[in-house]
Amino acid sequence: MSYKLNKKLADLVPYDPITGTYKIRLDANESCFNLSDSLKEKICRSISEVSFNRYPDCLAEKPVKAFSQLYGVSPELVTAGNGSDELISIITGCFFESGDTIVDVSNDFSMYGFYAQLYELKVATYQKEADLTISPEKLIEFCRSSNAKGLIFSNPCNPTSLGLDRASVRKIIEELPDCLVILDEAYMDFWDQSLLGEIDNYDNLIILKTCSKAIGMAAVRFGFAVANKVITTAMRAAKSPYNNDSVAQAIVSDILAEKEYLNKCREVIIANTRSLYGSITALNEKYKAFDEVYKPCTNFVYIKTDKFQDIYEFMLENSIAIRKFNGYLRVTAGTEAENAEFMAVLEKYLSR
Repeated sequence: MSYKLNKKLADLVPYDPITGTYKIRLDANESCFNLSDSLKEKICRSISEVSFNRYPDCLAEKPVKAFSQLYGVSPELVTAGNGSDELISIITGCFFESGDTIVDVSNDFSMYGFYAQLYELKVATYQKEADLTISPEKLIEFCRSSNAKGLIFSNPCNPTSLGLDRASVRKIIEELPDCLVILDEAYMDFWDQSLLGEIDNYDNLIILKTCSKAIGMAAVRFGFAVANKVITTAMRAAKSPYNNDSVAQAIVSDILAEKEYLNKCREVIIANTRSLYGSITALNEKYKAFDEVYKPCTNFVYIKTDKFQDIYEFMLENSIAIRKFNGYLRVTAGTEAENAEFMAVLEKYLSR
């Protein structure tokens, strides 16, 4: 008898991002800014000092310190991970036991449920309202009725671009004291409702942050988990000892120290997103083509349309990559020039 994969692996398929070369990439919610030559030179100097024959700092103290200074949290409450994905994997794999129930929400980041199921957790999915918003009261009741040991969701949400205000999230955390709430704030740099400053008030909260969006370091796999000391100690114990390589640590330490540069990039991205939303909304008023254009608090615009497949393919034909979902399109804000070209191609499609 030949070896067979177990049930949880047998039907898995590898992650399949858009491949190929396109003139404009508006599909992955990345920052539209590459590094300046001066910042690249700074990074090269730091990399030249790396001892390549030595293991990296297992606690990533320099990037953790830089992150803590940038966001105003204690470094004692921060764990560095190889991207937020690794941190999600550690949390679902180590903070819960086989058979526990974890709640995710519909129209959210697909990897939450993926990792939970991989670690043999039961996943109960809360269905959002018809307008894609979350009712805190209904979500709390759903978690209680599901006997949930954990709740995980993004705020602001990927892919809907919508967010829950700080008071609503507080309510969820406080009314589910026996439930570990994993709050993914990957896009909170573009909004102002973060709970990072209140992290030490809760013993059931983990906040995830990424370097792949506003920080502009998608090429460097780096993320952070922020929680109280008890959870942080457990996170650091459960993760791989050398999960962040020395080169990545040097790069992230340098970039997170550039507070003024990061603030300027974030402000431009927010302005470009607002402009893109306004342009799409105006075009929709002209052609009545979309069911809904959601007002974002992220760096992308979410569109409800039954023409999602046609528009997606038309964009690829014009060397523009965007993201499609069943019934929806997600368009990352690019530079002013990229947004303008996207809008020109979109109007070309709609005016046919």
